[in-house]
Amino acid sequence: MSKKVTIYSTATCGYCKMLKGYLISKKVDYEVKNADQDPDVARELYEKSGQLGVPFTIVETDDGKEEKILGFDRPRVDQVLGLK
Repeated sequence: MSKKVTIYSTATCGYCKMLKGYLISKKVDYEVKNADQDPDVARELYEKSGQLGVPFTIVETDDGKEEKILGFDRPRVDQVLGLK
């Protein structure tokens, strides 16, 4: 089952950079949405998460189920993506 990974991020977020670097090291493809550069993305982030903290990651499976992860929670990222 494939998973689509979307990260809500900002240019100055250190944890966002760490998360993206970690996913690159694990060869996980992801899409980045920059909440600080587009007000529509910031609104979408708030609607999906109830807050404006980043990184906010959504992992969507083929069946449409979404797992949401706030912050760089490496154990949770590993669990949701099946990483070791």
